[in-house]
Amino acid sequence: MVSTEPRRQRRPKKRELFCPAHPEQRIEGNGKKYFLHLLSPQQLQQRGVSAKRAQLIINAHPVLVLSNEWLEELYCPLCGSLHWCHITKHDRVLHTVRWAPRELWEQVAHVDPIAANPTVSEFTRNAARRHRQKRVDGKRFYD
Repeated sequence: MVSTEPRRQRRPKKRELFCPAHPEQRIEGNGKKYFLHLLSPQQLQQRGVSAKRAQLIINAHPVLVLSNEWLEELYCPLCGSLHWCHITKHDRVLHTVRWAPRELWEQVAHVDPIAANPTVSEFTRNAARRHRQKRVDGKRFYD
């Protein structure tokens, strides 16, 4: 007997993330996910929830953590750099990727993008910036 149904794939598909600047280019990222937190009914209404239902949800859960939206740092080979992206998960494989605006960081808990990381010493911070410094003659120190 020959089955006409296609064989089931044994290996699950990987999530497909595409660069917003280059829609044909897959981008990779294994960094930490910073999930978004909603504090007001208006933020829920922007995501398509009715006003009454949004008010009920926020009254029940003062801080609502979205499990399908997060910020993550992703690498695009065509751009040649890392970018912070706002990712919305639709199903296990399909995702929407956008560049993350600064305002979204206000919805992430325990992260202040303006303040420096307090666990990093001043020496390490200066050493990380040293490659951008220029000499008196205008050339870089480490080229």
